[in-house]
Amino acid sequence: QVQLVESGGGLVQAGGSLSLSCAAPVTAGRIFSIKTMGWHRQAPGKQRDLVATMTTYGVSNYIDSVKARFTITRDNAKRMVFLQMNSLKAEDTAVYYCYAKHTSAGEYWGQGTQVTVSS
Repeated sequence: QVQLVESGGGLVQAGGSLSLSCAAPVTAGRIFSIKTMGWHRQAPGKQRDLVATMTTYGVSNYIDSVKARFTITRDNAKRMVFLQMNSLKAEDTAVYYCYAKHTSAGEYWGQGTQVTVSS
């Protein structure tokens, strides 16, 4: 089973910044067949929700609550997607999961990385 490899996350005070990185292994297929890469998050007791995604050609999408604070970028040559999180709030605390959607093979997920924002 293909699993994305995440790094980053941790503990930060409110107003601080953190960055997340995620790599798609070669077993995930050709990078241009991975139509969308991005991040979801799941807070305790809540469902997993979309945070931000970016298509192969650089079109990004964000949930309203993170717009102007988070920035998603993607490096197709390195098969990676990044999430820069600024002005973090306590409500951003969650496990963040890297996500990728292949055009024919379905969805891939990372193992999750904890982001904790103390108020």
